[in-house]
Amino acid sequence: METQDAISRIILLIGGKENINNVWHCMTRLRFDLIDDNKVEKEEIKKLPGVLGAQLQSDQLQIIIGPKVNSWYERLLAALGTVGEEAAEKPRQRKGLVSLFMDTVSGVFGPIVPAIAGAGMIKGLLAGLIALKAVPQNSDSVMIIDLIASGVFYFLPFFLAVSAAKIFKTNEYLAVAVAACLMYPTLIDAAKALAAHHEGAASALWLLNAVPIPVFNYASSVIPVIFSVLALKYIYAWVDRIMPEVLKTVFTPTLALFLGALAALVVIGPVGIWLGKALAWFIEGLFGISAGFAGLVVGAIRPVAILTGMHHAMTPIALQNFSDRGYDMLMPMMFMANMSIAGATFAIWRVSKNRQERTVTLSAAISALLGITEPALFGVLTRYKKAFVAATIASSLASAFIAFFGVRLYGYILSSIFSLPAYIGPYFIFALSGVAIAIILSFTLTTLLVRREP
Repeated sequence: METQDAISRIILLIGGKENINNVWHCMTRLRFDLIDDNKVEKEEIKKLPGVLGAQLQSDQLQIIIGPKVNSWYERLLAALGTVGEEAAEKPRQRKGLVSLFMDTVSGVFGPIVPAIAGAGMIKGLLAGLIALKAVPQNSDSVMIIDLIASGVFYFLPFFLAVSAAKIFKTNEYLAVAVAACLMYPTLIDAAKALAAHHEGAASALWLLNAVPIPVFNYASSVIPVIFSVLALKYIYAWVDRIMPEVLKTVFTPTLALFLGALAALVVIGPVGIWLGKALAWFIEGLFGISAGFAGLVVGAIRPVAILTGMHHAMTPIALQNFSDRGYDMLMPMMFMANMSIAGATFAIWRVSKNRQERTVTLSAAISALLGITEPALFGVLTRYKKAFVAATIASSLASAFIAFFGVRLYGYILSSIFSLPAYIGPYFIFALSGVAIAIILSFTLTTLLVRREP
């Protein structure tokens, strides 16, 4: 009952159920959107058993749990019942654009990370097997494994629609229906024909010969569906408000779906596609100035981004790169950051003399090596500031190194040591060297900077 007691205490220490507007989780953190942040007793929360840390970041309370966060989240929901009914009657604190953006990104992507990380790992292992010629590239086995791995990414708009509907508090099935319009074969086939420059391929379909619907392939897209679901929320509320009570049951969802789908197809989808391309072009422009400089910058900000909970902001850009270009250079840098954090934490484990601390530190270091860095960052490196600096330096230099040699990934994969098979190919030796630089440099710098305990 220790976990349940801790959860009960968390609810009290954040101002009670009535102070919670929304709650969700990512890979390692419980995330709360609260009515009044001043009611949070952060230092008391940090003392609870099983809690690795707590912070208020971008108007969002983040409680770091680690790999057990899903079981904590389920128990929290059971303890809370329906979240937000009482809170909805009270005025909320006005949030800035950055806070809203971070809440949205972390809320939408957090729940689906296990699916895309699992599929990405399968995809990476398959790429490694093909590169090693362990399986024939055109075999049925490769086709079957690839469809298991690629299905999540191809149909990503459906996953995003469900997750976004929960965050925006609108009907999940209508959200999926809007995503289905974007994913309908008629539109995708027209986009493929246009891309292949087939004779007679149209750049737009016409509704009633008056409304043009631009032709795009929305498979694997990110931004269009998120904004379409956000628009659906307001369209549904407007339709429900003007619809006579006797007609609401049938005609509110009918009109909301029609208008929501039309808005997605005519305006939001195309704008989302171009916005996604603009983000990718911005990153590409950074690489255009200097690949090494881009790596230096991204590698330096990554540990801080994880610490502040803003690291999810890079996920849409990486996914958009996979969709547009077939590869991405940001995720290898995330890999370098994780390995640097692991190296610094292993160094703290080595120099520590306290037996209990060594046990906790070793567990955190191994978790970081496997791609889960929050236990290392919040449980270890925040207490050893010089070790955090060492990890940041190593992450920056290792990222600059791999960026200089053009290391890239061809599919989303969790940034763990087991991700290495995904790099097998022309960039493997540079990826392997980058990992070595990240771990050895952070380990060495931490050992030199952090004094041995008496």
